[in-house]
Amino acid sequence: MRLMAEGPPTGFRARLAQYPVAFRNTKAVDPRLVAWLVGAVVVGLVLGLVIGYLLGSWVTAVAVGVPLALLAGLAVFGWRAQRAALLSIEGRPGAAAAVLQAMRGRWLVTPAVAATRKQDFVHRVVGRPGVVLVGEGSPARVASLLKQEKRRIARAAGDVPIHEVSVGNGPDQVPLQRLQAHLARLPRALKGQQIGDLDTRLSALRDQELPLPKGPIGNIRRPKRR
Repeated sequence: MRLMAEGPPTGFRARLAQYPVAFRNTKAVDPRLVAWLVGAVVVGLVLGLVIGYLLGSWVTAVAVGVPLALLAGLAVFGWRAQRAALLSIEGRPGAAAAVLQAMRGRWLVTPAVAATRKQDFVHRVVGRPGVVLVGEGSPARVASLLKQEKRRIARAAGDVPIHEVSVGNGPDQVPLQRLQAHLARLPRALKGQQIGDLDTRLSALRDQELPLPKGPIGNIRRPKRR
């Protein structure tokens, strides 16, 4: 008889329990997931067999092949899962902002610094390349929004480079799946401390240009930026 009810799994058990859910969600978007996983496992096993054959030891073949197969399978699963997640949100308003906010490293993202009623957005990213303005929506409207936002912040940014990126699958656009890699390849222009200082300066500029309206909403104080 159990004296205490078991709580939700934690630690390793919690991470392990996430894999079936992630597998089902990924497979729903990526029908070729199983084929990719099988191929990765087979490649890992074959490499192990080759190494074991060259060393003349089947024990080595098993000891090397099994871990290689598991690592290859996990690597491919992570890659396909990330790809499926991007495909599931591609084309939805705010998809680019979600991808930007998931970036690792020193990137300060401010979503929707400019927008239209037809759900075209420009998001501001401050990082080592300087300022990156990322637009999503209709290419024509986004191009106009990007130029307006660039002119607006140019004086506050000073000599810091301002990059413009339009997300999409058309000419001169960056596909959503390559957005993070595109930003990571931009030339470096700022150091760590400069990133925070510049973001604070640009945020203060926006606060000055957008006074709070009168009425109930205007009485709500803006949250302090941390």
